[in-house]
Amino acid sequence: MIGYVTVGTNDLERAAKFYDTVTAVVGGKRGMAMDRFISWVGPEGGPMLMAMKPFDGNAATVGNGVMVAFSADSREQVDAIYKAAIAAGGADEGAPGERGPGVYAGYFRDLDGNKLNAIKFG
Repeated sequence: MIGYVTVGTNDLERAAKFYDTVTAVVGGKRGMAMDRFISWVGPEGGPMLMAMKPFDGNAATVGNGVMVAFSADSREQVDAIYKAAIAAGGADEGAPGERGPGVYAGYFRDLDGNKLNAIKFG
């Protein structure tokens, strides 16, 4: 159903290093790239994550209420994604833990302030 999700960036090189680190934890690798964006795709294809400079030329800003979630295979992988994000310069938005029955997640922001999380259902 979803083809791709974008997060805005004002520094594509910096965003690329951050997302190279974080997506590697879930087997992600770079996909398409152009002068305004870089994408990452999971090991089995599917929806892409793209870091992109805004098309209108204005500064990228954070969308209030917008969040991208990385699907994890285990609680340990949630922990690893979260730790990779923080080690790559991301900001803590809620350490990994129970978020309700059968939901384990950790929240963080990338270097441009976009909110993300790693989540394991079940």
